[in-house]
Amino acid sequence: MTQFSLPAAIVTRPSPAAALELLKPITWFAPMWAYACGVISSGQPLADHVPAIILGILLAGPLVCGTSQAANDWYDRHVDAINEPGRPIPSGRIPGRWGLYIAVVWTGVSLAVAALLGQAVLAAAVAGLTLAWIYSAPPLRLKQNGWLGAAACGFCYESLPWFTGAAALLGGVPDGRVLGVALLYGLGAHGIMTLNDFKSVEGDRQMGIVSLPVQLGVDRAARVACWFMAAPQLVVIALLAAWGLPVHAAIICVLLGAQFVLMRRLLGAPRERAAWYNATGTTLYVLGMLASAFALRSLAGGGA
Repeated sequence: MTQFSLPAAIVTRPSPAAALELLKPITWFAPMWAYACGVISSGQPLADHVPAIILGILLAGPLVCGTSQAANDWYDRHVDAINEPGRPIPSGRIPGRWGLYIAVVWTGVSLAVAALLGQAVLAAAVAGLTLAWIYSAPPLRLKQNGWLGAAACGFCYESLPWFTGAAALLGGVPDGRVLGVALLYGLGAHGIMTLNDFKSVEGDRQMGIVSLPVQLGVDRAARVACWFMAAPQLVVIALLAAWGLPVHAAIICVLLGAQFVLMRRLLGAPRERAAWYNATGTTLYVLGMLASAFALRSLAGGGA
């Protein structure tokens, strides 16, 4: 009696687990943290704004950041087939054009939620989603240039969520000090994003993506990344000192000093230690963000 083996099932739609993997929950932390920093820096009583805080955290992380991840994976599917073939799209677990559909639907949901939090938040969401799409999608595809791509990511992950958190609680645009600190930490995140590119140098070269490690070489790109991370923090320290907040400035100074120690080790083997630095030095960076948020809260009269 002849036995026949059944063909493998053809995947026609993604499973919830595959869709969640496409949205990359691990990447949500940075914008959610920045949103929380914005909330703190607003100086508003937190207990009076619990719904806005919860809704905004969902907007910053699962929605806007999730949209950016889905769009990026869709337009990067050919690069990922070389660098990371196990990802949901190149592996076939997100079949057909489902990756694009998820990104489009999630964009609409993000805008609907942002509209509930006010005009300033909606404007920030439009800006963030626009950057997310042009970062990945042709013809602009900002990620093809390491300088522009890392800048777009830094502002989307840090500056815009910080602005959004403050704006959601204030009901409008925050003052210049909040905006300035948010922009500085977004600029510093340029270096963090550059370190993320170290893992995909070969695939980027093959696909014509000129990340900073491709343009400058790994060693030089690592030094540039360190300067981008450190210089804005030095400016924040100077600003807080000038605003009469020496304790907060000293806290960030200590955190930056510890980063300098870790940077020296990073520069000894940048490609091998980039992920290690993002788990250690970046933690100190975001703690400095929190210290800055409390400093701004003190200036706004919300208490230290």
